[in-house]
Amino acid sequence: MNINIQGQNGLFGAGLPTLFGSGLKSTEQKMERMAKRDSEIAFFEAQKDNLKTMKCDSLEDIQRKLEMLHSYEDQIAAAKASYNNEQMFHVLDEAMEKGEKIAEEAEKTEPKTPEERKKELVEEALGTDEEKGVLTEVMEEMTDLAEEQIEEAADMEEELQEQTEEMQAQGEEMQAMEQKQLAAAERVMYKRFDIRI
Repeated sequence: MNINIQGQNGLFGAGLPTLFGSGLKSTEQKMERMAKRDSEIAFFEAQKDNLKTMKCDSLEDIQRKLEMLHSYEDQIAAAKASYNNEQMFHVLDEAMEKGEKIAEEAEKTEPKTPEERKKELVEEALGTDEEKGVLTEVMEEMTDLAEEQIEEAADMEEELQEQTEEMQAQGEEMQAMEQKQLAAAERVMYKRFDIRI
C-alpha cells in the first residue's frame, strides 16, 4: 500500500515519493514477525510429521499421540492468531511512521517568511483552476487507505473465525473417535464370563 502525494512546487511537491520506500522500521518489524510465525509453524508441522512415524502399541500410546497432535495444532493456530493480532497494530504503526516522515519533509520545504508560507498553503489547499487541492487529494487517499485497512481487518477476522470453527469441528471429531476407541477397548476388556458347576 503506497501513497503518492503530488502537488505543485510547494509544501507537498518535492521529495515525497522517496518517502514511501522500503526503509520503514514498521515494515522491518512486520517482516520479522512473519519470519517468526513461519518458523514456528514450520517447527510444529515438522513435529506433526514426526508423529506419523511414531509407533503405538497400546491405547495409552495412541491417546498420547492424539494429545500431542492436538497440542501441535493448537500451537499452530496460536502462532497464526498472534501474528494476525500484531498485524492490526502494525497498520497503525506504519501510518504513524509515514505521517512523521511527511511532517519532516514539510518542515524542510517551509518558505522563508510566514507571509509566503500562508500564501502558498492557501494556494495548494484550494488548488488552481480546475485541479483539486492537495488537501482534497490527501483526504481522498487517506479515506481509501482507511477503507482498505478496515476490509483487511474484516477479512483477517473472518479467516480467524473460520479457523476456529475448523479446529472445533476437528476437536469434536477426535473426541467422537476417542470415545469409540474407548468403548471398543472396554468391550474387549470386560467380557462376560459364565461358569456353571
